[in-house]
Amino acid sequence: MSTNPLTLSTLMDAVKRGVALRANLELQPAAGPGTKVFPPTYADAQDKKDRERYGEHKYATELRRIDGEDVLCVLLDSVASQANRMELALQDGWERQELNFPLVNVDFTEADAQLEAPVGGISALQAPHRIYDAILRDSVDASGTLFRYTEAGQAVTNATARDASALYRYCPTALIFGAWDSTGPKGGLGSKFQRCVTSEIIGVGVKTGTKVGGRIDPLGIIKKAGPVFEGEGNDDWSLDKPKGKAKEIDPSGINHGNIAPTRTTETGGVTFDRAQQTTVVSLPALRRLKFRSNTQGGALTDRAGAELAARTSLAALSLAAIAGAHAEGHDLRSGALLVGNGPLQVEVIGSDGQVSGTYILDAEQAAELLNQADAAASKLGMGWEREPMSALKPAAKLVGLLAKSQALEAKEAPGDDEAE
Repeated sequence: MSTNPLTLSTLMDAVKRGVALRANLELQPAAGPGTKVFPPTYADAQDKKDRERYGEHKYATELRRIDGEDVLCVLLDSVASQANRMELALQDGWERQELNFPLVNVDFTEADAQLEAPVGGISALQAPHRIYDAILRDSVDASGTLFRYTEAGQAVTNATARDASALYRYCPTALIFGAWDSTGPKGGLGSKFQRCVTSEIIGVGVKTGTKVGGRIDPLGIIKKAGPVFEGEGNDDWSLDKPKGKAKEIDPSGINHGNIAPTRTTETGGVTFDRAQQTTVVSLPALRRLKFRSNTQGGALTDRAGAELAARTSLAALSLAAIAGAHAEGHDLRSGALLVGNGPLQVEVIGSDGQVSGTYILDAEQAAELLNQADAAASKLGMGWEREPMSALKPAAKLVGLLAKSQALEAKEAPGDDEAE
């Protein structure tokens, strides 16, 4: 294994000729091997054979071929969830000014005065559909023009893989994580960009477990003390039946009294031999992206060189996302904190399937590589601006809809849930 850092020239050569950048990282629970982890839950299996094969639980389990054997595995973090974690890492790095790449933001600061729950801001990294999300669609620029009808909005609407210059200029993260303008003016024929970075975490060699619960009320209120009569909220109830209709409930319905011990296998957690994170950057997918203009909208004098430089910047941005997410730690959800068995290593895979180089990569090295790639791209007209357009603001109709939604949610929200 090479102990040398991944250089810009090595990365550029990989983008030009290679097939993939790959990182395989073995993980274990932070509490130690063999301790229980809680995967994400999904709807029950509908097929009887699946229930018989995998058990009565709500986890995404499946048999995978590993070293010539069928091994039961469980999904610990999906491709979509991993993408969100990498986007969050990029957002944090951008805000700390450690990473420099274009990012479009919607500023809710003025609107927050009308909202019960302030928003602050939403970026294209935080919006579910990225640059094509409804939050951006329903936002306006300084002149009051809806984003879709601004110069930037029209450019990204018309962008395609055959000319992705506009997306590279305004939202390059959409080019690496994928995006589809499915709700735009072209409907299903809207701009579509495949995901270039994929990552998932699985548990290998799985045994499912059980979960127990219950609660002891220090006041010792028993069920027979009820019923009580429900008001408009859990903090509004009475012992005496009010006039008119009123729902009778047990004391447990207002969070008083004991909860009998329970046991479930549906969400009982899992143990496993090891967890495996597999991350791949598709270099052919990057090479399919074409660029016909520079980031100022002008003509390219060296298109071949500019395209290679732009794709290398996208590859470096991908590595910054991967290394940044790893540096943040693999805290997937409550009861699912994983740690790596060693450093993050990136392999360069050639067209013959062979590993041409293996490099240890941390967040600081990835940030420096991104800076170098952007500097090289700038010389060919493909340099980035941190904020390629002034911050958008939510349109009045979006603020009104959000304010109404928050008011209704506050009025109808149930009382405090029991957390285990």
